[in-house]
Formats: sequence, structure tokens, C-alpha cells
Amino acid sequence: MGKIPSHFLEFMERYPDLGEAYSKLGDAALAAGPLSARDAELVKIGVSLGARLESAVRSHARKALEAGATKDEIRHAAMVSVTTVGFPTMMAGLRWVEDALE
Repeated sequence: MGKIPSHFLEFMERYPDLGEAYSKLGDAALAAGPLSARDAELVKIGVSLGARLESAVRSHARKALEAGATKDEIRHAAMVSVTTVGFPTMMAGLRWVEDALE
């Protein structure tokens, strides 16, 4: 499984106040509704894939696995995007997911 990108870790170290605020925003968004961390990460895979954010897809695939999603559930989260984002984008996202799951 992939590791946290060094540029993210460097950002968090260089700008700790901003990094903390970012983390708190994510925590508050999750706490605002009924989704579990696992389900929220699966949703974020689809959102990130639709926005063609490769690093985010990889990150949320890794986080979904850590939150208890199975590899098949993570793949499925990418695959159901096909009718919204199109086949080529879904296939690119699925490749990013597979890379993150290795």
C-alpha cells in the first residue's frame, strides 16, 4: 500500500497551523452527518476520481482500506463512477486505486 506523499508531510511540517485547521475541517465535516469514516472515504474516492485528482484518489483508497473497506469495495467505488465521469476517466481512476492497493 502507498505511503503518505512527502510533499504533503513537508507541507504539514512547514505550515502546522494551516495543517491543523485542514485536519479539523475534515473532522468536522465527517462529524456533521451519519456517514462512517469508511463510507466517507468511499464517497471521497468517487469525488476525487470525478475531479481527476490522482493523488486524492490514491490517498482516499488508502484511507478507505485503513477505515475497514475491502479492496473490492474500494474498486467498486471507482467503478460506479463510470456513468457519471465516463469510461476513460473511470479506467484512469481504477488504475490509481489499484496502484494504491498494491
